[in-house]
Amino acid sequence: MLRYVLTAALALLAAPAFANDSVAELGTGGLILSRSDAVAMQSEDLFISPEKVTVDYVFHNNTDRDVDAIVAFPMPDIEGDPEERPALPNDQSDNFLGFEVTIDGAPAKPQLEQKVFALGIDISADLKAQNVPFYPFGDAAKAALAKLPQAVTDDWVNRGIIIEDTGGDGTEAKKVYTPFWQLRSTYWWRSTFPASKDVHVSHRYKPSVGGTSSVSFFYDGKFQGQYATYKTRYCMDDTFENAVRKAAKDDADGYSKYYENRIAYILTTGGNWAAGSIGKFKLTVDKGNPRALVSFCGDNVKKVGPTTFEMTADDFDPEHDIDILLLEPSDRNDGNAN
Repeated sequence: MLRYVLTAALALLAAPAFANDSVAELGTGGLILSRSDAVAMQSEDLFISPEKVTVDYVFHNNTDRDVDAIVAFPMPDIEGDPEERPALPNDQSDNFLGFEVTIDGAPAKPQLEQKVFALGIDISADLKAQNVPFYPFGDAAKAALAKLPQAVTDDWVNRGIIIEDTGGDGTEAKKVYTPFWQLRSTYWWRSTFPASKDVHVSHRYKPSVGGTSSVSFFYDGKFQGQYATYKTRYCMDDTFENAVRKAAKDDADGYSKYYENRIAYILTTGGNWAAGSIGKFKLTVDKGNPRALVSFCGDNVKKVGPTTFEMTADDFDPEHDIDILLLEPSDRNDGNAN
């Protein structure tokens, strides 16, 4: 893929970002079909911003018979590790991304399939038997764990299902236990694709936006730390490097500090349809803040608005996922934008 970088005036913190001030993004993708020999994807219009992801599809049944298929939206797996908590738009709901879907303009009501694992073993039945919610970060799960019989608590600790919360004071009377399991969630529904007709499917959600409180790849006037990894993952080129160097100098003149945001979109798992390619593909990335810097990999990307950038392709074969790096100003006074 060609390297593409879009820059705006910015200043960077000349100090490294460490693990304890970072939060991980969750890679999320699009829809998966259970059939691949009859239904083709005529087009996909993908919009990604820090506030929302929207995807509009046009599917076409190439046969002279109606086709029934299961359509699924795999949610990202989440780990109940209090030390590695990911970025979650809604941390109190099973629908932690706020997923919504419409079919030919009408709202759909997908089913939610969930399973829970510890050490790779399905423990869903264990949690159900004790009325413990599957979602690990909600208040309801922690409240349910506090009511477990001691024998169950001891067993679950030994099996790696829960751990003692390191925030406790260590006394027996105030011991707190927290989930340590993995939650796997999938929204799915049955859909009919009429013979020789198009079906329009749209879905939206709020992305998991990871980041750091400073910049992890440039400090002390040098590219270091995460730079080698970021250079490949986000296609950072000479133009980007020059902007970073200039920003570091401008910082002495009182420019606002910047921090990282990251968005990951899994594009490669969605090829389960006739021909395996997308007839017409369109990607729009909106950086949101005109003062932000955005870097991502893409072919023939064009700026189409003050904050939006577009890539289009015909007969598109999704061979690579999409990783977007945003450097956001700590002071979001957009009135100073260039």
